[in-house]
Amino acid sequence: MRIVQLIDSLDIGGAEKMAISYANSLAKNIEFSGLVATRKEGELKNKMDAGVSYLFLNKKKSFDLNAILKLRDFCKKNKVQIIQAHSSSFFLTCMVKLVLPKIVIIWHDHYGNFVPPKRKGAFFIRTLSIIFQGVIAVNLDLEAWSKKNLFCKNVIYLQNYISENKEYFRETILHGIDGKRVLYLANLRPQKNHLMLVEVVHSIHKNFPDWTFHLVGSDLNDDYSETIKAKIKDYQLEEVVFLYGAKKDVENVIKQSNLGVFTSNSEGLPVALLEFGLFKKPVVATNVGQIPFVVRDNFSGFISEPKDVVAFSTNLATILKDEKLRVKFGDELHKTISENYTENVVISNYISWVSKIKL
Repeated sequence: MRIVQLIDSLDIGGAEKMAISYANSLAKNIEFSGLVATRKEGELKNKMDAGVSYLFLNKKKSFDLNAILKLRDFCKKNKVQIIQAHSSSFFLTCMVKLVLPKIVIIWHDHYGNFVPPKRKGAFFIRTLSIIFQGVIAVNLDLEAWSKKNLFCKNVIYLQNYISENKEYFRETILHGIDGKRVLYLANLRPQKNHLMLVEVVHSIHKNFPDWTFHLVGSDLNDDYSETIKAKIKDYQLEEVVFLYGAKKDVENVIKQSNLGVFTSNSEGLPVALLEFGLFKKPVVATNVGQIPFVVRDNFSGFISEPKDVVAFSTNLATILKDEKLRVKFGDELHKTISENYTENVVISNYISWVSKIKL
């Protein structure tokens, strides 16, 4: 098989990490594996293995004829059979399909924030799905939505996965005291609800004055970002809650933390959750997306309903004051990730599914 991953950017994010992961994994398992970034390159470009063929389109607008022709030529030159389009990049693949009618289009749906029943862009996605020959959903809700609403009925749920990287560099140094750091690894977007975390910290800080909270993820310096910073200042938490922006040395950042949190209003399956589990870090999270299928409440972490500040605060306080519980949860989460969310498990299922698509 000859497969290309298509993604809008290589900035640090969950969908972007998975596009890189698929390209790297498939390079070891199939005849040809490629990666195409459409609009923007980024830090994740350095995570690409040598065996992956790469192209940057530098797409400037929604309909960019030059980008379409560059992608067409890349596919023809490398005899590409399948384009796996991640998130919103599916529109470009549909344009390429017009000039390469034999190419197979797979849409990889990472849109955890566009959940049923009110899904943004549903009509547009449904219309273009007539040319999809396969759909990969990152959680069960999205799988069910696609089977019900899309013309393409060849839909599969494939969990996000993680590959262990034993070699990682160290650049970022987190503030705070060793052994007392909480990490939220997520880009600053409203659906991640960092504001809720600030409220939680405000409510429990006096009982845990030595613990610090670290927000690592892309900061667009937009209204949402400014609101977070203003709330931190209003609550006088400047020496407790720290923002770092996007960081390349994610493994190093996780190693310095002692607990992961997710206050999300919606999710697919956050790659950060898998990364926490890989490093045996316990988590406190909200009951969204695929999280409760990975984290067993009161067994490998704590789960509360989204936007429930009181319940989340109670769970966080419970685990902060119990080191043995943190170790237990971290070990159990690591076991779950190792058995179910690794490269070997997912790529094996992926290849089996793709091999049944008529090329």
